[in-house]
Amino acid sequence: MRNIWITLRASLVLMVLCGLLYHLVVLGVAQAAMPDQADGSLVYNENNEVIGSKLIGQSFTDPGFFHGRVSSIDYDAGGSGTPNYAPSNADMLQRTADAVEAWKQDNPDVPVKELPIDLITNSGSGLDPEISPEAARAQIPRVSQATGISAEELEGMIQEHTRGRELGFLGEPGVNVLQLNIDVQKAVK
Repeated sequence: MRNIWITLRASLVLMVLCGLLYHLVVLGVAQAAMPDQADGSLVYNENNEVIGSKLIGQSFTDPGFFHGRVSSIDYDAGGSGTPNYAPSNADMLQRTADAVEAWKQDNPDVPVKELPIDLITNSGSGLDPEISPEAARAQIPRVSQATGISAEELEGMIQEHTRGRELGFLGEPGVNVLQLNIDVQKAVK
């Protein structure tokens, strides 16, 4: 009986230390050191309402906005992940063909041979908030025509929102679609 009480007390102490106190300390340090990231990198509109996160992609289908990557989970952050299909998988081939057809319809001024691959494929999480600068530039004709914003002004917005490589050599440059579209919306008003 004595061993049971020792085991229960040790378990309770470890649960409090590891399950509660540790998390509170980590949260406190994160809130003090980087509060924006600790709170989810939320993006607010002019009415101080949350409209998204810099970390999670959204679906933009209006021709006056830049479109993000394809999401096999419909941008549902509760179900992050994507099917790990081989390039020969019938579902993957159909989804890619559908994305190419949608591109042709939405962007008749840009030939398919100039279509950046990240606009017809999804990321590992299905929630990627960024596209390549090339993918953003490929959409300039459509967005310019729909909004009346000049191609030069849209190019400037893309450059402003292009994030470089981490530490100068890690990863690829990217453009946050939500933040870019917020600037497009402001320019139209």
